Amino acid sequence: MMPPGHVRAPAYLRGKTGQIERPLGAFPNPEKLAYGLKAEKQPLYRVRFTMAEIWGQEAETPDDTLDAEIYAHWLEPAE
Repeated sequence: MMPPGHVRAPAYLRGKTGQIERPLGAFPNPEKLAYGLKAEKQPLYRVRFTMAEIWGQEAETPDDTLDAEIYAHWLEPAE
């Protein structure tokens, strides 16, 4: 079973909490480009996750980080 979240976001990051490292600008929506549709620009962010957040207690180096570039409409507000 896939974790909740946008299907285009990496499955291992869905439902995890990260911090916006920086905005990267606005780029055409890749979902619409894939179907040859007019693609409005969407903000893209570099989001930083700790290994502890991704892998929990099993993380070998919990303070190491992973950065992922994720479109704004694939993100959910952190609680």
